[in-house]
Amino acid sequence: MKILLAVDGSKYTKKMLAYLATHDDMFSAKNEFTLFTVQTPLPPRARAAVGAEIANGYYADEVEKVTAPVVKFLKRHNIEAQMVSKVGAPGELIAKMADAGKFDLVMMGSHGHSALGNLVMGSVATQVLAHCKAPVLLVR
Repeated sequence: MKILLAVDGSKYTKKMLAYLATHDDMFSAKNEFTLFTVQTPLPPRARAAVGAEIANGYYADEVEKVTAPVVKFLKRHNIEAQMVSKVGAPGELIAKMADAGKFDLVMMGSHGHSALGNLVMGSVATQVLAHCKAPVLLVR
């Protein structure tokens, strides 16, 4: 099974990994895992002010902060995962990645905002559910 692990470095990512670790049928080396993280783009003026090289370095540092603990966790369980990162709108890019990569399952943590919270702030999980053709497992 091809599993896309959408990670953002939050405590909800940790909860998703804990859930994964307790389900041996999903959490085994026979499955193919891809870690996917999306960085919110810097405002255009800020990016222009610091330059592309510094902005790209910032994105790389943020990706490392998010993925390093996840990679360490997976390696402790003898699981190798491919890593992919993008810059843009997280919900949209997670759904596109899942569809383009023909993943069997997307796993992600959900912050669990109320319906009003989703309306006001939006929700990455809501966006993924609305646009993704693959099954999505949300862990809260």
